[in-house]
Amino acid sequence: MVDKATLKDIARLFLKLGIIGFGGPAAHIAMMQDEVVTKRKWLTEQHFLDLIGATNLIPGPNSTEMAIHIGYEKGGWKGLLIAGLCFILPAVFITGIFAYLYKLYGQFPEVQPFIYGIKPAIIAIILGAIFPLAKKSLKSLELIIIGVLVLFGSFVNINEIYLMFGAGLFALFLAYLRDRNPNNISSFFPLTLLQITNTTILSATNTNLFWVFLKIGAILYGSGYVLFAFLDTELVSAGLLTRQQLIDSIAVGQFTPGPVFSSVTFIGYQINGLTGAVISTIAIFLPSFIFVALLNPIIRKMRNSKLFAAFLDSVNVASVAIIIAVCFEMGKDTITDWRTILIAFLSIVIAFGFKKLNSACVVLGGSLIGYLLTLI
Repeated sequence: MVDKATLKDIARLFLKLGIIGFGGPAAHIAMMQDEVVTKRKWLTEQHFLDLIGATNLIPGPNSTEMAIHIGYEKGGWKGLLIAGLCFILPAVFITGIFAYLYKLYGQFPEVQPFIYGIKPAIIAIILGAIFPLAKKSLKSLELIIIGVLVLFGSFVNINEIYLMFGAGLFALFLAYLRDRNPNNISSFFPLTLLQITNTTILSATNTNLFWVFLKIGAILYGSGYVLFAFLDTELVSAGLLTRQQLIDSIAVGQFTPGPVFSSVTFIGYQINGLTGAVISTIAIFLPSFIFVALLNPIIRKMRNSKLFAAFLDSVNVASVAIIIAVCFEMGKDTITDWRTILIAFLSIVIAFGFKKLNSACVVLGGSLIGYLLTLI
């Protein structure tokens, strides 16, 4: 039984996730799974998995697109806008404050002791959420094999979009060989596409920022670090941003909650003040709203088609495998001494043993323990 949600419910949930959502896309998606599948029962595990697969097939920030998808599912167009904005704006606001202080003083306040404990706790949250999703997605031996192959591909650094589409197309081909019924495709495609239905602000600098970030938002696949590679090419090489400012924007993306794309707010502010921050933020996130609005109505139709259900199942398994690989890489970079091992162990015990406990408590607990342990 899937529960109903009002627009206020959607706003409250994603405002909360926007404030407490530390740890990057995998952690955000884990928190969403806990909130909308386990606690609120707004979506089934299967449909949540389908949405994860869908976000991996389009450019843009995955966790933001998941928020937009969920908002659309529970509240239509209004829900789409409310969920997306409530998830994005806290991060943008916090990043904006850091951008102002950075431009004023040229440095950040000391936050590293608190981040030290957050990162191991985030890994525990991801593992706690991905475990039931993995059990749900591994429906057959064929999908298990695909998952293992994608996991191996992630470890040897094959681009995740190649892995995702490769897994989906391989499963689609196998399903076609098993059941060569032309109605499978014709029942999905016919009506689907038809149903998809001031001088300072407009300065040359802001216009340039808008087109740069709109382009990046429309074509970028991959992690936040891929974003920074694009920014190095588009802004640092063009002389609009120093490399030190770019490195500091990466730091902002790591120690603020919400989507890492909020780093763009920081960058826009450094280049052209408040209007630059606003224009850059709108431009980077706008394609995600458009892509989700176009894609969401198709997902259920894909699930109802044998061929495209096989495609979705394979993409879902690939998504889970990639998240596990991300979690492993995070662990290698984060769990480096007895303190972080202890925090990770305690967080995993809590995440798996107290499933009704809000993930924010795990994050805050990890941050506090990390701070206290650094005093030793």
